[in-house]
Amino acid sequence: MPYTNEEGGRLNNFASEPKVYQAEPPTNKQKITYILLGLAGAGLVVGLIFVAFSVSNVG
Repeated sequence: MPYTNEEGGRLNNFASEPKVYQAEPPTNKQKITYILLGLAGAGLVVGLIFVAFSVSNVG
């Protein structure tokens, strides 16, 4: 652990920094997976809104 001495004899402990790396762009398969998950999430939200309106006394 890297410690530094500050004024007055206090010790300051710094966290170790993670290695930095360049992210790689998603592959075509990953892009399709993201699109399908987005559509499934949007369908779930629309379905929940439909159920909420159908069981309520509004309209």
